[in-house]
Amino acid sequence: MLDVHRLRLLRELSHRGTIAAVAQALSFTPSAVSQQLSTLEREAGVPLLTRTGRRVSLTPAGRNLVDHTEAVLEHLARAEAELARARTGPAGPVRIGSYPTAARAVIPAALVALCRTSPLLEPHVTELDPADVPDALRAGHLDVALIHEYDFVPAKGEPGLSTRELFSEPLYLAARTSGSIADHRQSPWIVSPPGTLCRAMVERACEAEGFSPRIRHEADDFATVLALVAIGQGVAVVPHLGALDPPAGTTLT
Repeated sequence: MLDVHRLRLLRELSHRGTIAAVAQALSFTPSAVSQQLSTLEREAGVPLLTRTGRRVSLTPAGRNLVDHTEAVLEHLARAEAELARARTGPAGPVRIGSYPTAARAVIPAALVALCRTSPLLEPHVTELDPADVPDALRAGHLDVALIHEYDFVPAKGEPGLSTRELFSEPLYLAARTSGSIADHRQSPWIVSPPGTLCRAMVERACEAEGFSPRIRHEADDFATVLALVAIGQGVAVVPHLGALDPPAGTTLT
């Protein structure tokens, strides 16, 4: 019988790429992860990993086993949820991830409704970028999360995770005067930090108009971004939820 905990480690390795990354995400030592994976190979009876120096990759048998592991872990999660409901109804901690604008504009009302319908639940909200959500869900650090995607940065399918569309919202070009992105080839830009979906979206939107944005400021809070736009420090792209109360001197196109 294959051990579920060791299967989870193999699944994490397939997504994170290195034993060190798996160890850090799941609070193990790298040697402990290596030992558990070696034990899993003995249980499986076939090589699951190929080692080249310090690098480790999955064999075809390893990748096939990960596909089965995704289904096994999904069924186990559903079984645990059904058992919990059978005991007391929805109860206990529920870890919710959210990007900042939704945490401010969507989450509060959702928590009010959740506490009214399921008073035994203990919601815990964590703000994080959608790019970090899949790993957090697979590692068990989150139970559910609000994420966003853009036309220029569509979300990719994630094995073992399911998504449901809740709503769509427009994006605005925020500047001192009305205009289009193409009108701001020479303007300074205010963008999100590197590695975020918001940053990638702005860069690709500008590239679609034939230029790269000249970045002056980096800020992850849209209220800060709009304040900088209002005093003439640059232009930016902001979503509707991030522009509900724009400061004087800001034009949203």
